[in-house]
Amino acid sequence: MSTEATDGGAPAGEDALSEADASRLHEARQRILDELGKIIVGQEEVIDEIMICLFSRGHVMLEGVPGLAKTLMISTLAQTLDLSFSRIQFTPDLMPADVTGTEIIEEDRSTGHRDFRFMEGPLFANVVLADEINRTPPKTQAALLEAMQERQVTVGRNRHELADPFFVLATQNPIEQEGTYPLPEAQQDRFMFKVYVEYPSFDEEFEVARRTTGTASGEVSPVLGAEEILRLQRLVRQVPVSDHVVRYALSLVRQTRVGSDGVPDFVDDLVGWGAGPRAVQFLILGGKARALLQGRFHVQVEDIQALAKPVLRHRMVVNFAAESDGITSDEVVERIIAATPTTEDELSRDARFQKIFAS
Repeated sequence: MSTEATDGGAPAGEDALSEADASRLHEARQRILDELGKIIVGQEEVIDEIMICLFSRGHVMLEGVPGLAKTLMISTLAQTLDLSFSRIQFTPDLMPADVTGTEIIEEDRSTGHRDFRFMEGPLFANVVLADEINRTPPKTQAALLEAMQERQVTVGRNRHELADPFFVLATQNPIEQEGTYPLPEAQQDRFMFKVYVEYPSFDEEFEVARRTTGTASGEVSPVLGAEEILRLQRLVRQVPVSDHVVRYALSLVRQTRVGSDGVPDFVDDLVGWGAGPRAVQFLILGGKARALLQGRFHVQVEDIQALAKPVLRHRMVVNFAAESDGITSDEVVERIIAATPTTEDELSRDARFQKIFAS
């Protein structure tokens, strides 16, 4: 596995991170929130997590009941970023070629010569909404996930590179599971975050009802273009991260691994399978993006704690005992955070963490 995601220094040939660069991303966040606020009511935490993934070059899985404006939020975000947007409605009869594109036979009328020409599918956009990804068979899911990882598709013998930036937001409906094809944990691991879209508060829902039942309609203005987004994605990787913060992220992830030295007893009792190394990479990279979005130049332990749930909830599988008691992976993550010291001295002196770091 590549270690690129956890590289805390500036890439070769890049200038060091400047105060103006960091301020640019912080200001861009506020401008994006202001533009989205013209259409979307509330959901600021969800929007922040989506932006963290975008600037980290990751992908997001959104889970929420129908009617919470997931599709509207994503399409409006694409407008504020001045990016091309494509929506794929996943259904049981959707085939991989419907997503990636296909080769067609084209005839030159002047010569009569026939040749194959590739017709691009909806994946060839900057922002792709994979709506209800769990409603399509594994073969089609795999085609999307290959594109997410490799940022290219292979049709026949030819490879076709996807747009850059390339950002996939997949949605799942948690209510209906009959006739669906749940993503295996190994495939969910391709998503940087799994984000829960919750019901709005009373005041937010009041505003939604007021806005959407009248004649007024908001219009958003582009904030960032593709080239600026790519530049900001490069800046995120230049944010410094201390060894202590890296060890803290490692300690959270390694405590999810059942049967390992130093793992808390409650993890052995409640977890069936723990998170892999990609979780550490995404915690650190997400922490860098979060720091810049908040106007800081370094990653703090608080950044790792704030992102622990969206990074770990789909990478850690609770066992039957936890499910029967109604204990979710989020609750296990909360207990792990509570059981983990935040200072370097406490981590180094704690015998349990000495075992974790030595294993």
